[in-house]
Amino acid sequence: MNPLLALQVAEHVRNEVREHPKRWGCLALFLLFGPVIACVLVAVLITVIIAGGADGSSSTPGHVPGIPDVMLTAYQQTAQRIGGIRPACTGMRWSILAGIAEVESRHASDRTIAPNGDITPPVLGPPLDGSGVGGNRTPIRNPDGTFARAVGPFQFLTTTWAGVEQDGNDDGVRNPHNAFDAALGAAVYLCGIGPRDLKDHAQLRAALLRYNASQTYVTHVLANIERYDAVELQPVVNASGAAKIVIDAAMSQLGVPYAWGGGTAAGPSRGIRDGGVADRHGDYNKIGFDCSGLVLFAYAKVGIALPHSSRAQFALGTRVPKEAGLGALRPGDLVFYSPNLIHHVGIYIGDGRMINSPSSGERVRIDVINVGYHAGGVRLVG
Repeated sequence: MNPLLALQVAEHVRNEVREHPKRWGCLALFLLFGPVIACVLVAVLITVIIAGGADGSSSTPGHVPGIPDVMLTAYQQTAQRIGGIRPACTGMRWSILAGIAEVESRHASDRTIAPNGDITPPVLGPPLDGSGVGGNRTPIRNPDGTFARAVGPFQFLTTTWAGVEQDGNDDGVRNPHNAFDAALGAAVYLCGIGPRDLKDHAQLRAALLRYNASQTYVTHVLANIERYDAVELQPVVNASGAAKIVIDAAMSQLGVPYAWGGGTAAGPSRGIRDGGVADRHGDYNKIGFDCSGLVLFAYAKVGIALPHSSRAQFALGTRVPKEAGLGALRPGDLVFYSPNLIHHVGIYIGDGRMINSPSSGERVRIDVINVGYHAGGVRLVG
């Protein structure tokens, strides 16, 4: 509010109050103090936004398929809190922590994760006895002489944890088997003690290499981070049962590159040559999915084996005819494109949208269905 205007309004109200004290008393008080209250509220709001959204971490999804919700919350809270512990470290975001935890423990997704972050049974790596398991060729021992092993969702050695341990859930305990504690400890380790900007690719790579001195590891984690960065605006999908499992599996691959011929039941794979468009985009050197490969992968999660061909997939299941319109589709149904021959497939997620791996040069993404190319659907579950 313009300060001069506020004063004029206040003066008018005071005059009215003199004539009608009971009628205007409350309104006068509001107009007199309203601007002050508004300023205070705005200041508080700005403070909350700055504190909670430092380094852009406030723009986060509420759910990411493949990441237990408690783990995701731990990543988000850590990205917001790390600035108070390592003020010289900027650029931390939840996707960095998620990218590491996916490689280290698959987000502890096969464990029970309590609301306070405690993980049971504990995530334990193999004994580092130099036998070669997990790539370990040099025995590493604890101070008591036993072979060391990595622990928790971020796989800390005991000696490493001792130097970065944190109480991420404020319960007075620093436990590497707790999602909040471990995530905050991982962030402290990545930040180090000096200035570091994790938005800078070179500095992020150096931090990851410090976490694990393997270029292969760093490349894998960076690919995960890039994929998670792409799912910030993921919509809520109204699905359940097998359809939800299928959609969650596909959603977990958002941002993965298109690779012609890529995709297996286990996940993305190297593309192959097609002698044309895919070759010009270098698909044969990419790890990813083509459209039918993404579908094949997602449906494998519910025990349904599909051929790696959109035309062959179109011949399966229960047909949902084009004439029935998009309203006849259910989440989890396959959506096919023509004209002429079937040449593309995606997985329906509702509201006229599908998740798909569209074409060379693109990535797995969510698209509005192009009705002009819609050739009907196929129902394999539900």
